[in-house]
Amino acid sequence: MPRPPSPHPTPLELQILKILWQQAPLMARDVQAALADAGKPLAKTSVITMLNTMFDKKYVSRKRQGNSYLFSPRVREEQVASQMLDDVVDRVFDGSTAAVMLSLFDARELDKQELQELRRRIDERLKETDS
Repeated sequence: MPRPPSPHPTPLELQILKILWQQAPLMARDVQAALADAGKPLAKTSVITMLNTMFDKKYVSRKRQGNSYLFSPRVREEQVASQMLDDVVDRVFDGSTAAVMLSLFDARELDKQELQELRRRIDERLKETDS
């Protein structure tokens, strides 16, 4: 029985989206070159197949240019990140935002600037809940 399709981009789709978020619009050969530069060399036909699959999933749009297509993302980086993070929070941390935050504090080092930004955002949220 085949695995059900993921509600989120696969790792390769996400890698392609990251390239497109930074450099779109791009032709398949440009995506292929960017993937190779990132240590993921793929045949052009494989990249075209991935881009067409992503078009079918509505992750990218395409515009004909001569005999090729220019590909651009249809989904925003923030949208994908939010959906994927929500999924992790729900599936791994049983919906607990606090558990995620505490886990991140244990798993990753934060510099002083990052800690100050977190404090600022927490203070903002506290003010909002007091209102």
